[in-house]
Amino acid sequence: MTTASPDIRGVIFDMDGVLCDSEAFICIAAIEMFRRRYGIEVQPKEFLPFVGTGETRYLGGVAEAHGVTLQMPEDKVFTYEMYLEIIKGKLPPLGGVLDFVATCRSSGIRLAVASAADRMKVDGNLKEIGLPATTFDAVITGSDVTHHKPHPECFLAAAAAIGIAAEHCLVVEDAHNGVKAAKAAGAWCLGLTTSFPAEALVQSGADWTASDLAHVPAGIV
Repeated sequence: MTTASPDIRGVIFDMDGVLCDSEAFICIAAIEMFRRRYGIEVQPKEFLPFVGTGETRYLGGVAEAHGVTLQMPEDKVFTYEMYLEIIKGKLPPLGGVLDFVATCRSSGIRLAVASAADRMKVDGNLKEIGLPATTFDAVITGSDVTHHKPHPECFLAAAAAIGIAAEHCLVVEDAHNGVKAAKAAGAWCLGLTTSFPAEALVQSGADWTASDLAHVPAGIV
């Protein structure tokens, strides 16, 4: 991990595994979608290879394994509608999120969210954790980009949207593809160990690691 003292002027957050942990809930909704619309029973473990890739691939990868041709965007919207009902009152922010955002704001740091999820899910999650989209200077979703992580497009778009060069941005991520995307964008990266161990995130390129945003190493922002 780096020992440098970066000049951070913007922070770009991934959403799932960084601001909140919605994986269990989207999995429940997806399983129910397959049950109701296609009459098939899928298991939670079938979605694991597609975590963090956005719901089109999340649903599509499992559909391919079962020989199902999805009806898009209807199946995804159906899944999101169930998901947004499921999370009501059940999706808190992860540790340290609210305080870290407040600290960045008081320091004049620009803030963005860059998620592979579609706008419908991102807006629902942010509202539920008490940080609506208007909290941030920019929100980039899977609906806004052509290439998904590990391609750096989402982070480059977020940096451009907040008017801060990527080399002066800190990306907060929890997954390998996200860390790789951050480094490919030329940004600094803090890897949170909510989904993968620190060693694996460092191997993917993370400059620092922490258990959550309540334990960010000193001197980063």
